[in-house]
Amino acid sequence: MENTMKDEKIRNEKTEFAKEAHDPKEEYIFQKNGITKKGFFIIIAALVILGIALVASGVAF
Repeated sequence: MENTMKDEKIRNEKTEFAKEAHDPKEEYIFQKNGITKKGFFIIIAALVILGIALVASGVAF
């Protein structure tokens, strides 16, 4: 006899990227609110700074 586990299927596979504030859906990755926007800009700024530092270190050596 085989002991196999069946995967539980997600009831709704349609996951949206962002959730509007007035939308009651549950399947989303990000919410459109101030915290998400601030976090996005902080991450982009950090990546830009790292890119500039990488280019500057290549020029210096």
